[in-house]
Amino acid sequence: MAFAASSEFEHEGVALPAPPSRVALAWRDLILGWERRWMWSALALQDIKLRYRGSMLGPFWLTISTLVMVTAMGVIYPYLFHMDARVYIPYLAIGLIVWGLLSNLVAEGCETFIREESVIQQVPVPFSVHAFRCVCRNFLVLGHNLAIVPLGLLILGMPVGWDTLQIIPGFLLLAVNGMWISILLGMVSARFRDVPPIVASFMQVLFFLTPVMWPVDAMGEWQSLVALNPFFAAIDVIRGPLTGMPVNENSWLILLATSAVGSIAGFLLFARFRTRIAYWI
Repeated sequence: MAFAASSEFEHEGVALPAPPSRVALAWRDLILGWERRWMWSALALQDIKLRYRGSMLGPFWLTISTLVMVTAMGVIYPYLFHMDARVYIPYLAIGLIVWGLLSNLVAEGCETFIREESVIQQVPVPFSVHAFRCVCRNFLVLGHNLAIVPLGLLILGMPVGWDTLQIIPGFLLLAVNGMWISILLGMVSARFRDVPPIVASFMQVLFFLTPVMWPVDAMGEWQSLVALNPFFAAIDVIRGPLTGMPVNENSWLILLATSAVGSIAGFLLFARFRTRIAYWI
């Protein structure tokens, strides 16, 4: 029995439209997830409250720990790298804060769908809601950590100018990267449970290979190679405007390329395997 290729199906003499493609369904999932921002923003805030329930300072403990680390390292490391402490301390502080955001996005991105197993199996909400929730939660923590920046402005005299506004598109690109990381790693980790510890080990090594605590020019002739690190680019576009240091000439290009390639790859894989997430968890 032969069937003619057509965009419509014949059923009892009535022409029925073809079902939506996987790409269309994936895009609809993202749109519906964004429209439910009241939901994932409230859930992200609830996550923060539950995480620090019973604590008097709440997430500001992270701010205090970061401040203590920066103060302790700021006494010794400027001499190791032959830098002025008034220059190195803001460099280190912003580097640690942004790295904390990136590492948490990667670590929690692996658990995007695993940690929401009961919700996915019982409540019919778009899968992208969980990715939006993960990104929003980590940006809320970032907001608490950035509380030490005004201290730097007052005590260390960090420069403030129109160039500082470059952090706005920088943070937007970090949010975009956080979305595709949460979706991509969330799906892979749901399918292969060995991925989260592997990623955690990789991030520990990457921390020492990324110019977070040390200046990129300390690598001498290798600094152009180190500057190709996408994590350094993500840190550089935020740290440069806040500290008054020049942003590496390739950082914006690398971050834009990473955002574009990662978003496309993540979306295509999301379209391909979105319907299997509920079975994998």
